[in-house]
Amino acid sequence: MKKLKFGELTARVPIIQGGMGVGISLSGLASAVANEGGVGVISSAGLGLLYNKLSNNYAEASILGLKEELRKAREKAKGIIGVNVMVAMTNFADMVKTSIAEKADIIFSGAGLPLDLPSFLTKDSVTKLVPIVSSARAVKIICEKWKSNYDYLPDAVVVEGPKAGGHLGYKENQLSDENFSLEQVLPEVVREVRLFEEKYNVEIPVIAAGGIYTGEDIHRMMELGASGVQLGTRFVTTHECDASDEFKHTYLNASEKDIEIIKSPVGMPGRAIFSNFIKDVREGKKQPKSCPYHCIKTCDISKSPYCIMLALFNAFKGNLNRGYAFAGANAHRADKILSVKETISSLMNEFKLRVETK
Repeated sequence: MKKLKFGELTARVPIIQGGMGVGISLSGLASAVANEGGVGVISSAGLGLLYNKLSNNYAEASILGLKEELRKAREKAKGIIGVNVMVAMTNFADMVKTSIAEKADIIFSGAGLPLDLPSFLTKDSVTKLVPIVSSARAVKIICEKWKSNYDYLPDAVVVEGPKAGGHLGYKENQLSDENFSLEQVLPEVVREVRLFEEKYNVEIPVIAAGGIYTGEDIHRMMELGASGVQLGTRFVTTHECDASDEFKHTYLNASEKDIEIIKSPVGMPGRAIFSNFIKDVREGKKQPKSCPYHCIKTCDISKSPYCIMLALFNAFKGNLNRGYAFAGANAHRADKILSVKETISSLMNEFKLRVETK
């Protein structure tokens, strides 16, 4: 595997651990991945709930929580630590500003187009900016806006396909349409990015994500033009993953038919593992009394069958009767809990085997 470069930052293993909220990828998982040469990513989603002992104000607790997670990751890791910040979050600006002020290595940003992300950079900023997209059109819009408004181009681009876990940047009818598969969209994004690389004489690595589970998958993505990959699901079933053991065992116990597309209160389709909670939602047994956090811009309490923040927080803690686990399409393939070191070593060996047998 070739090294993955973000300007002067170099990951010796071209693997990014996807940001997973609420609480699934914090400093524990991120630092373990960074120490193995990959890019560890802290999810900023829901930190105000995880750190509510520091402040009863959700926005303030989120800022304090992110500072604490970055501090802990830095203590444990020598490698690259990033932060995932969703555009759809109401505290998007707070999380971006905090990440930059605390000198996080990279901000990964999706769940919407982060058109103003470079506006938060200061003269002494060291943080790299990496948008997450689902189409070549989105890449073009972002690159043109960033260059025109801020004279800045992405330090890399993540293209996420429809087999990813969690919220998906596709319409439900596109999820099984081959025209929207990662294998179809990735080369289109690579071609679009190449135009900007050639025009402005820069390097913008394209990173493939969504449904990548094995070293063979990584090899296939690189053959299609990816410089690296992002994996989330594969890292959930590691000892270092910050989720509860109950959450991890939801993956281990899942069959392929248990992994479903659900309708999320935020207005996007999502991929999750079926639970009693999801069953109750479908039967109309759930209804939030209020919106306690105002965490997502697109969430309308009058139309929402439940609070997604609380559902994901409950799942993170292991209470799957009051929440559910987001998961990628290949989550059912997990059969045991390994260390991050073993997981990355396995991926690299699978990749090497594919190269040798080609």
